[in-house]
Parts: sequence; structure tokens; C-alpha cells
Amino acid sequence: MSMSDAKKSSRLTSRAFHKFWLKITAIVVGSFGPVFSLGTMAATAEPARLTLDILSWPIDGNITYAASDMRFLTALTGGFLLGWGVMIWCLSLWAYDHAPEGVRKTVLAGLLAWFFLDSAGSIASGNASNAVINVLVLLLAVGPLWVRARD
Repeated sequence: MSMSDAKKSSRLTSRAFHKFWLKITAIVVGSFGPVFSLGTMAATAEPARLTLDILSWPIDGNITYAASDMRFLTALTGGFLLGWGVMIWCLSLWAYDHAPEGVRKTVLAGLLAWFFLDSAGSIASGNASNAVINVLVLLLAVGPLWVRARD
């Protein structure tokens, strides 16, 4: 490994970069909240409908968002996702400096729990394409958090 590569690697595994990446993770997770919350009303449901249509690839219009129970489930999902994103952001602000390894492991545990249950449910419901998309979202959300930050 060259000196340049070593500096780059150490910068990506620094506590400062991990703390920054937690905010990226918060945005990735939390950004789905408002999108799905828009699905609660017919007039604003298109972003949520399109998102689910993309996640259940191919885009074919089979996701209609017409059922009221779908809109209710979307309200719950949007709230949970926004709340989870806000929690990750707050962990980066108020807890990370006191327990960086604990915060990192906590966020990883949450992301992995989401990934496995969401992917299994997607496959079981006939939407295996979402499990593939979940891999990309997981990689983006986790980023450098896979490895312990250097002191």
C-alpha cells in the first residue's frame, strides 16, 4: 500500500469521517420517510407509488396505491423511517463522541436487521428485485462503518 493509499484509508476510517458518514446514513434511511408519507393521500401518492414500482422491478404500473390499507401502512412506514433516520442523526450528534464503537455497532445492527427482514419479506412476497436493491442501499448506508474507526 502506497503512502497516499494509507492516508486515504486512514481518513476513511477516522472517527471524524465515521461521524460524518452517520449523517449520510441518516439521510439515506430518513429520506424514504417523507416519500412514503406522501402516499397517505391520493393527491400526493405518486412518489410513493413510483418508489414501490421501482423497488418491485420492473416498472410496470402494478403498484396502484388505491387501497386505503396500503395508504395506512405507508403512513406507518414513513413515520418509522423518518424516525429511524432522525435517531441515527442524533446518535452522531449526541452519543458518538462518548461511545463511537457502540454507536457504530448499533447502527450496523439496525441496518443489518432491516436488510435481512426486508429482503426476506421481499423475496417471500414475490419482489426479489427489492432484495437486490437492498444490497445497494445497505452498501451506501453502511459505507466505511463496516470497520472500526481508528482512534
